Amino acid sequence: MGSQSVPVSKFRSGLILSTVLVASLTVAACSNTRARPKLAYEERPVEMLYNTGYERLERRRWRDAIDYFQEVERQHPYSEWARHSILMQIYAYYQNGNYTEAVAASDRFIQLFPGNPSAAYAYYMKAICFFEQITDVGREQGYAENALAALKDVARRYPGTAYASDALVKIEMVNDQLAGKEMAIGRYYQRAHQPLAAMNRYRVVVDNPDFQRTSHAPEALYRLVEVNLELGLKDEAIRNGAVLGHNFPGSPWYAEAYTLLTRQGDRPEVEPEARREGWLSRIIPG
Repeated sequence: MGSQSVPVSKFRSGLILSTVLVASLTVAACSNTRARPKLAYEERPVEMLYNTGYERLERRRWRDAIDYFQEVERQHPYSEWARHSILMQIYAYYQNGNYTEAVAASDRFIQLFPGNPSAAYAYYMKAICFFEQITDVGREQGYAENALAALKDVARRYPGTAYASDALVKIEMVNDQLAGKEMAIGRYYQRAHQPLAAMNRYRVVVDNPDFQRTSHAPEALYRLVEVNLELGLKDEAIRNGAVLGHNFPGSPWYAEAYTLLTRQGDRPEVEPEARREGWLSRIIPG
């Protein structure tokens, strides 16, 4: 008898590589990604089916592995092997780029075994599948919204785990992505000389607590200075400039806002850090 483990996942997002150990199952020793016909039904020992699927998995023959793990479920639906075979299918579908099928397998495991410790893996992989399908900000952000909801679910259900830790990092990334989408739309409206529509988009970034921590917050405040000046709302422009200065005094966006407001005859309360002291003196005091 030997011990085999549900494979370790190395996520391909290019943003973060995380390795997660899922579960282990004792099995009997034994011993192309291209789609192929389903296996013909032939009653076989569960150990042979499972181990053959695992061997295909190790050889990165994802589709073949899925066929064998599905056969474990079909022939032995109420066994412990069937439960682990669903986890293996999630992994194989994911590695093969079949995200929709991986999400469906994750949902099936969660529905069948909601209290099982390995449900954490199913919730996590569901979130990862959405996360890895996020497109650039110029496109629809449905996957980003689904990823955000799923990642928050992981963090809420499994606090203190490796799954939750990685989910929290990815939540920040998704928030940055969604804030970037709002900024892209706001800039489009601003270029189209629709300052009110642009202002509404920039305000989403400034007012949303999750977006306030993103890299887009300083620019959003600067753009609000611009559009408010365009609308003749000088006091509001000064207020946004002051918020920008107090929160991001070293940001290039505040330096731009300071210059813009000064040119209008107004002097914000906070000077840019670059004006108060050189960048070298901030690194090497004196």
